Amino acid sequence: PAFRRFQRDFLLGYLPALAADWLQGPLLFQLLQSRGFLRSQIAALYSCGFASNVAFGLISSVFVDRLGRKKACVLSSGLCSVSCLLQLSQDFLALAAGRVLGGLGTSLLFSAFESWYIHEHLDRHDFPAEWIPNTFSRVALWNSCLAVAAGLIAELVAEGLALGPVAPFLVAMPFLAVSGIFAGKNWDENYGKSWSCSKACGEGLRGLLSDPRALLLGLVQALVESILLIFAFLWTPVLEPHGIPLGIAFSGFMAASAAGSALFRRGVTSRLRLQPL
Repeated sequence: PAFRRFQRDFLLGYLPALAADWLQGPLLFQLLQSRGFLRSQIAALYSCGFASNVAFGLISSVFVDRLGRKKACVLSSGLCSVSCLLQLSQDFLALAAGRVLGGLGTSLLFSAFESWYIHEHLDRHDFPAEWIPNTFSRVALWNSCLAVAAGLIAELVAEGLALGPVAPFLVAMPFLAVSGIFAGKNWDENYGKSWSCSKACGEGLRGLLSDPRALLLGLVQALVESILLIFAFLWTPVLEPHGIPLGIAFSGFMAASAAGSALFRRGVTSRLRLQPL
């Protein structure tokens, strides 16, 4: 029962932030296009978000450990909220700033929350390490459901209620507020090792170079992520001229992704005994 309560408190803080992140995806290209920007300018705005995510990702673990993981979770919600608010602007520089802040917030979203949970699970509550996959399997299941729902909600508020492509960003803000307030009020603070950025990056680089398999895995993952990011930019201008509802299409992509994950899990655990290469 104590573990279930702890797990529930983590999910109540984490899942709203994930929902808000998904809501910002389906209609971003359409929103920027409605502002009158050229496709090259839209590509630059996308790149601002991706670049800030990558650049900050190099030091995010050190930053989170020093600042405090709970504070970093709250900060993630705040940065993403400001990013959503800036999407109301017609100014290119304001939108670029919003994409940069969104990239920073997303980097924290996918580092601070899980770091906070693992520390609390092992060090504060002393739960068995074997229970950690139970929590993250629940996160994966809920994350897939939220991704599918985000596309439907985006389509509903933008087209069904005729509020325009900025509406999903405004809908995301209450979710971010719930996440930040809940984490700030209900979670305990914890910290990591006080490493310098150069030392942390050096350790990571040595770890990659000392194990060819880790380096190969990183390269493959980088290629896969680059394909997904290119796809994230191209799918809207490809489908929009055909009159396909973008929110519905996004939900279809997310449902297919969830189905693929489920088939993989079934394949490696069933009698087929498929194994990753």
